[in-house]
Amino acid sequence: MDIGKNKAGGCSLRLTACAASALLGWGVLAMPIHAQSLDASQNSSTNSTAASTDTDSLDLPGLDAAGTTSSKSKAAKSANQTAADTAASPNARLRLDGIDPTTTGSTLDNDLRRVNLRETSVDDLKARQYPDREDVQGIPLGTFTLRPSVNQSFNVESNRTGSTNDDRSFLQTDLRSTLKSDWDRHALTITGEGVWQKNLSGSGAEQPTVDINADLRLDLPADTTAHVIAGYQFFREDTSDPNAIAGASKQSAVNQFDAGASLERDFGLLRGTTALALTRTIYSDATLSDGTQVTLSDRNQTAGTWRGRIGYELSPALIPFLEADLGRTIYDQSHDSNGYARSNQSYGGKAGIELDLGEKMKGELGFGYQHTEFDDSRLASIDSPTVDGNLAWSPQRGTDVSIGLATSVQPSTTAGESGYTAYQLTSTLSQELRDDLTAKLTGGTIWRDYPSGSTTSDEIEYDAAFGFTWGINRYLDLTSNVGYQLTSRKTGDDTKQLQAGVGLTVKR
Repeated sequence: MDIGKNKAGGCSLRLTACAASALLGWGVLAMPIHAQSLDASQNSSTNSTAASTDTDSLDLPGLDAAGTTSSKSKAAKSANQTAADTAASPNARLRLDGIDPTTTGSTLDNDLRRVNLRETSVDDLKARQYPDREDVQGIPLGTFTLRPSVNQSFNVESNRTGSTNDDRSFLQTDLRSTLKSDWDRHALTITGEGVWQKNLSGSGAEQPTVDINADLRLDLPADTTAHVIAGYQFFREDTSDPNAIAGASKQSAVNQFDAGASLERDFGLLRGTTALALTRTIYSDATLSDGTQVTLSDRNQTAGTWRGRIGYELSPALIPFLEADLGRTIYDQSHDSNGYARSNQSYGGKAGIELDLGEKMKGELGFGYQHTEFDDSRLASIDSPTVDGNLAWSPQRGTDVSIGLATSVQPSTTAGESGYTAYQLTSTLSQELRDDLTAKLTGGTIWRDYPSGSTTSDEIEYDAAFGFTWGINRYLDLTSNVGYQLTSRKTGDDTKQLQAGVGLTVKR
């Protein structure tokens, strides 16, 4: 009995051992399969979480508040867990997926969207970071920056024509200001200059001037740029001008109003420009030495000009071009005080080349021909070759050179005379001698060429000036200048003018 029980117990132990061995082996074999199924379930969970996040962002109708809250909380937990895992990884890669650089909220956002560069100072430094800098920052006015300056100077002047001398000493106030926009696209620039003079002694004529110009640039699609311009000029005719009234104590004051528009477009290698310009000129009365008023309203006129240009880009720095222009000038009165109809029409053309080497050198030069014909058959037409151009050159830091060439036809007020062609050359050399000291040298000439057979002889005007500007601080400049002008005539007495002055400029 006992033996039978012992045998039965041993058998049960052996069955238990076999069952344990089978379960252990099955567990070992099932571990890889379980691991694979676990990975699949985790991936499924991740995808489910992403899908839940997308559903939350879509805010689909039919989801209750509880369901939405639960889904968002799961998405938040998943995102937090992913961020924690990324931070914990020793070689975590910077995640930039889904980030738009134009909407990151960084300081570069506006610059990436801008067509224009930001309005900066001379040395591209930020005023708020460098409050002790020496240059003037201007006055911010919303999206504009205003840079005004006022110069007050004391001057002496000597004028001599033949044996006649006109000497004077006077105070002169120069107002200059620039208002410039700081927009992402388009641009508006307004410049203004004004000169007021007050004689302290002598009998020389005062020469006040005003010059205001505005230019609105519009950046249009398809590589197209439009400009809308307007301007106003006021000046008094110089006694050396051929149309000035001889013996007048006060010459005529001239008011000139300008308006225009232009359109420029790039057609691959071709560049096209078309422009319209209108000019309205009004002359006031002149005053003789005895107080008599001379009416000059017969010189009031309105002029319109159309210009078209086509250029071919040989390279970004070299663009030859062809240009044509048409003009019409209409006087308020059909005939002047001498009975001549001076309204006229003109047409011309030129060929030239544009040069753009960046900040170091930029300009253009063109040669052409212009024909001007008057309504009155008694006035001879004016045919003249033309040369126009400009050059801005900076050979080294602190040195700036500018040269200008211009050709224009000026009508005459003399009976039987149609007018003359004026060829003008201007040049300026500016050199920084020190950080706070700048020297400037200017020079130019005007050749007034009358048609052959004219009773008036040609004349040439030369002028030169030299000056210094010392920057006392960021708000004050001390200025000084000396200038000389000579008007040489083939017939008649020459005119010589010498002027010197010293002044103080306040700027902001």
